[in-house]
Amino acid sequence: MAFEQLLSARKKTVGAKQTLKAIERGSAKVVFIAKNADRHVVEPILQMCAEKDVQVNQVDSMQALGRACGIEVGCAAAAVIDY
Repeated sequence: MAFEQLLSARKKTVGAKQTLKAIERGSAKVVFIAKNADRHVVEPILQMCAEKDVQVNQVDSMQALGRACGIEVGCAAAAVIDY
C-alpha cells in the first residue's frame, strides 16, 4: 500500500494548497490525491505534477487520506517532502 510512504515520512504537506506550493517549489517527492475529492480542487495539483514529473498516487477517500496524515478530517491532497 502506498500509504507507508506517507505514514513514515519525516516531512509532509497536508491539504491542497500546501501540496500545490510544495510541487511548485520542487520539494514534493510523491503526491497523494483522494479519489472522492472535488475535481476543481485537485486538477491544478495533477497538472503541476505532470509538468514537474512528480509521481501521483490515488487513495480511496478523503477520510482515509486524512487519517494517514494524522488528522481527524478529510484531506484532498498530501505530499511527501522528506523520507
